[in-house]
Amino acid sequence: MLRLLHMVVRTVLAALACTNVAWAAERFTAEQVRADLEALAAGIAATHPDISHSVDPVRFARALEALRQTSRDGLDRDAVWRALATLNPLLADGHLFVGYADWRGDTVRHLAAGGTLFPFEVAVDADGRVRIVAELGGARSVHAGAYLQSINGQPARDVTQTLLARVHGDSPTFRADLLSRRWWLYHWKVHGAPDAFEFVLEGSPRNPVRRPGSSARPATMTGEEDFDRQFAFELLPDGAAVMTVQTFSWHDPASFFAFTRRAFRQMKTARTRLLVVDVRRNGGGDDALWLHGLLPYIADRPYRWASRYTKRVLKDDPARQEKAGQVLSGDIDTWTSPLADDSLRFTGKVVVLVGAGTYSSAVLFANTVQDFRFGTLAGEGASARSSQTGGVQKIDLPHTGLVVWSPRFILERPSGPGASAWLVPDIRIADDPLDSNAAVRALLSREADRAVGR
Repeated sequence: MLRLLHMVVRTVLAALACTNVAWAAERFTAEQVRADLEALAAGIAATHPDISHSVDPVRFARALEALRQTSRDGLDRDAVWRALATLNPLLADGHLFVGYADWRGDTVRHLAAGGTLFPFEVAVDADGRVRIVAELGGARSVHAGAYLQSINGQPARDVTQTLLARVHGDSPTFRADLLSRRWWLYHWKVHGAPDAFEFVLEGSPRNPVRRPGSSARPATMTGEEDFDRQFAFELLPDGAAVMTVQTFSWHDPASFFAFTRRAFRQMKTARTRLLVVDVRRNGGGDDALWLHGLLPYIADRPYRWASRYTKRVLKDDPARQEKAGQVLSGDIDTWTSPLADDSLRFTGKVVVLVGAGTYSSAVLFANTVQDFRFGTLAGEGASARSSQTGGVQKIDLPHTGLVVWSPRFILERPSGPGASAWLVPDIRIADDPLDSNAAVRALLSREADRAVGR
């Protein structure tokens, strides 16, 4: 029976892979591409409340016109994406971009069909240099730490620039971080998926490294449904603790609430004095997770999670006297008081560790902690705007099967317009892509030195 089940699964995966290949191989006319471009423009115009939040509307209009003029016949889906995705850096918002409807599913089907991917996990520096971090999937690599000088005969920095030219996100730092985690995807979609690679490492020009493409599942797609890989808590010596929260998007919020309550109970028993909440890789999700799972334990005064909103109304709402198409703005006057009778409130020092990957709801959490002084922000900053878009909508492009993601509202941080436009930590702690624990160690060492007055 088990053998039969495996055969069925393989058959289904093969069928899906064939479907995916057929879809990707379909060719489109210039008229179809222009129609999708018009759908892109119309979809954003009907959804986004104020595109000038992240891009000059005139520059955006010019970029759209340039794409209309250069549309041509015979492009497959990836080629159309390569053209339209040049809008992504210009749009400069992690919630506003041209992409694939299901890039994870596309990857699974590509691998199931025998396809391969770039064989390394990498880190892209702000200056465009590419460093090997691990084997694709996260296994240790003998080349970890080495910088790539060339990839299949092309200068590595040139390859980086062709990929960054299609990555979405608020800032160059954000886009370099996103590219680091999805290099294999962008390289596949822009440069194809060759069976073999030749690399020249910096400092070793006469000893090229030859590697076949990898069939491993990329690290960013591993453990996404594993609670223990997304959330972790550890009590440390000297009254410290670290809580790692990789996402605020979880299918079972009750399990997260139970996790945080258990952690704060342990800290009370252990008389913990310092809590580090690590959200460096947290790309956001549901605000309810941090509003109900974290803030009640650390808030000591009334707070609000934003000061002002601007939103696009997508559906008529007679009860609120709102009509589809309207753009509305207003102050957020809803304040939440801390739970006066919660015996588990943490009274020690809270440090929220942020990074280039902190985004969306995780930025709102960091804003609230910083603006109301519930804790200190540490880490790397100026990657994401402190005012965040949200309510992301999927806009299907009718011919190519590509999609546009667009937000429908903008939230201003709790302290209002006088604060920094970017999420900027109070303490600068560098991240190390080769050692995810280095920033935590550096922060704990700094706090220990402060405690003894060094």
